[in-house]
Amino acid sequence: MGVKRISGRTMRKRLLKPFYFVILLLSLPLSVWGKGDMVLIEVRGPMLMAPIRITDPTIQEFSVWAGPGVNGSGIENGKGFIIDWQKGIVDQPPAGLTRYELSFYAGCRISQNCQGEKPSLVYVVAYEYDPSSNRGFVYLPGKGEASYYLNVGTIYHGHGAEGHWFVASDDWNTFIKPLIAWRGR
Repeated sequence: MGVKRISGRTMRKRLLKPFYFVILLLSLPLSVWGKGDMVLIEVRGPMLMAPIRITDPTIQEFSVWAGPGVNGSGIENGKGFIIDWQKGIVDQPPAGLTRYELSFYAGCRISQNCQGEKPSLVYVVAYEYDPSSNRGFVYLPGKGEASYYLNVGTIYHGHGAEGHWFVASDDWNTFIKPLIAWRGR
């Protein structure tokens, strides 16, 4: 029975792994540590005179911390956020639709005895609505695109979701359509 010798270099690598893991955890955005409430959704688009800032508590229904990647489920079984995950990845929406940028902010509601925490941007997606089919579409930025690292630092949906279009949930379309129509005039 032989004794396996470990070189000094190998030993240092083994000892430094936990150190690097702690550094990684400490470098994560605060939004990852404490999920917080959805306190603001900001909608920007070329047809809007000014960004729409939605602070109504009903935006809790559209939490970025719901859906694939959160509970270990795949896209086909996921529920939540603003996407109809069961419809899966779709081709690009029809050409000529207006593109909106949706920014989701998390923080604490006053009733939770927060200590002056300001809302933090935690997720950004693109949204397009097709009035002829009464369907909306959501795009999750892919690697190398603006907001990708912010988004995956908050929640990585996995299953090849990032960098693709999805059908928006009926609840989201019903919620956002009147706001966009009213403000876009």
